[in-house]
Amino acid sequence: MSRADATKARILQAATDEFATYGIAGARVDRIAKAAAANKNLIYIYFCSKDQLFDAVFDAHVTHGLDSVPFTADDLPEYAGRLFDYCQAHPDVIRLATWHRLERGDQNPTGATPTRDAKLEALAAVQKANNIGSGFSPTALLTLVLSIALAWNPSNAAGMSTPEIETETTDDRRRAIIEAVRRLL
Repeated sequence: MSRADATKARILQAATDEFATYGIAGARVDRIAKAAAANKNLIYIYFCSKDQLFDAVFDAHVTHGLDSVPFTADDLPEYAGRLFDYCQAHPDVIRLATWHRLERGDQNPTGATPTRDAKLEALAAVQKANNIGSGFSPTALLTLVLSIALAWNPSNAAGMSTPEIETETTDDRRRAIIEAVRRLL
């Protein structure tokens, strides 16, 4: 790895931590530079602006990260379980996606549309061939599956629990997600 690549990697990691904690508006480039042990000017040279740096972080962690979870249109319950597992292992992904939704609203993330379109096409084909989830459009079905898979993420107040009385394990939650998606279909 070249020196420039190593510096970019440090900047992206520091920016990931900063954006996940403070969001886009609250993130500070000077804190990112300090955490990355990099010159603040390099951030602007490599990424042009704080917004473009956020886009690079979002693309690396959310778009590519979630794409690393194999989408199985013909087995949505297991897909939801794998997505739950991924988000449990990578909580920054949920925080970054939440900040994006809060601060950028309906603006589609760069790079997400082709992936989403491919998932919707695969889902529509499976729905037609197997008559599963036929009461929903592919978009509605995918949205519901994603919502169920992410029910226990930290940004979902409905999925929060009281730790002192909580008896469910992560495995219990995963099983509940798989069963909920199975029943949805």
